[in-house]
Amino acid sequence: MSDFSYGGRAKIGLIYPAPGWVMEPEFYLMAPWGVSTYTTRISLKHVNVAELRKLGDQSVEAAELLAQAPLDVIALGCTSGSFVNGSRYDQELIEKMEGVSGGIPCTTTSTAVVAALKALHVTKIAVATPYIDEVNLKAKNFLEAEGLDVVNIKGLGLLQDIEIDRQDMETVYRLAKEVDHVEAQAIVILCTGLRSVPIIEALENDLGKPVISAIQATFWHCLRLSGVRENVEGYGSLLRIEGL
Repeated sequence: MSDFSYGGRAKIGLIYPAPGWVMEPEFYLMAPWGVSTYTTRISLKHVNVAELRKLGDQSVEAAELLAQAPLDVIALGCTSGSFVNGSRYDQELIEKMEGVSGGIPCTTTSTAVVAALKALHVTKIAVATPYIDEVNLKAKNFLEAEGLDVVNIKGLGLLQDIEIDRQDMETVYRLAKEVDHVEAQAIVILCTGLRSVPIIEALENDLGKPVISAIQATFWHCLRLSGVRENVEGYGSLLRIEGL
């Protein structure tokens, strides 16, 4: 019985930028019994458009590497790296990742965020990010191409991934509250380097609306794709959707 807990229900493969250290612990925090995560890394020196565009080929190679393990799903855990080339770029990445992984279902964080918002029937959003303006513009364009209305977006202006991961939860909490807008049906916290999962419940209580974080949405989508239908308490309304 003890062996079954090591991914007996779902083995999630995660592709994550090398400087980051936030996403994996937050995945572990949300994980139901029997769900495990296995990670490989890709190189990201600066969070700007030029560097983000280099992640595509790396991500496909990483998916092929991860697929040597008996995984149920593989996720590219980088939001900006999966929206930087615009509408449907995430889908192109998924097709390439699945093509080298032997058919293991794949997703990206951008894909997961859009799927999460659709599951919550949200169309108008306020977006909190750690990004510089040029990356925020790419984020806004991608989300709007997916049929979402971005009523407000605000970033911290950070260029280094390691600096993004160093931001404490109070900073993220305050950024999410600052970006809130009367027309927004939900708050979206973009970037898998921002510490977010432990404060989602408090933000939802304080703002009176759903809060989606990049990390939470990626984990939720991985559960869906791997067939785990367990609601998870304590980390926001997304993880409590009936039947996921």
